[in-house]
Amino acid sequence: MELTNELAFELLQKIAAGDEAALSKLYKALSRKIYAFALNQLKDPGEAEEIVVDTMHEVWKNPSRFRGESKFTTWVLGIARYKVLSAFRSRNPEYDELDEALPALEAGAFDLLAEKQRREGVRGCMDKLPDEQRECLHFVFYEGLTLAEVAALQQCPENTVKTRLFHARQKIKNCLRLLLEREGKSD
Repeated sequence: MELTNELAFELLQKIAAGDEAALSKLYKALSRKIYAFALNQLKDPGEAEEIVVDTMHEVWKNPSRFRGESKFTTWVLGIARYKVLSAFRSRNPEYDELDEALPALEAGAFDLLAEKQRREGVRGCMDKLPDEQRECLHFVFYEGLTLAEVAALQQCPENTVKTRLFHARQKIKNCLRLLLEREGKSD
């Protein structure tokens, strides 16, 4: 189901009237996206599912908060982002968890091992990024959000998002270059 803002407003009006079927439609349309976002950051399927439930509960309790100033999915992911940040803070005041995984390709044992090492190297490079930069990369490259949508989620100007992405790409590029240099020296 294509979840346009118009359809979202319609469903939210029904939810405000207590229509559980409307919430069910929203859940079916958004739960996988919320779950993937939360799991990617929390690395815990149980916690990720809690984020989905908590996010949808927030939509159920406060359907009138969506004003249409962004895409509906951006608004819902903003709620999920807040819930994830709260989970990080409850775990550890100095949270530092946002990870990107690369899919493995069909290959031989040596190729699989090399791919695993590269994936771990990329993960290590991602882990070195500040939270805001890592989150920008995730939203833009893995969630497909626009810069304006990321700015709305991170509650900052669009130019700040551009700067964060620029610095994140530079840091990743340098980190990966160093990894490849080390890999080349070990051969």
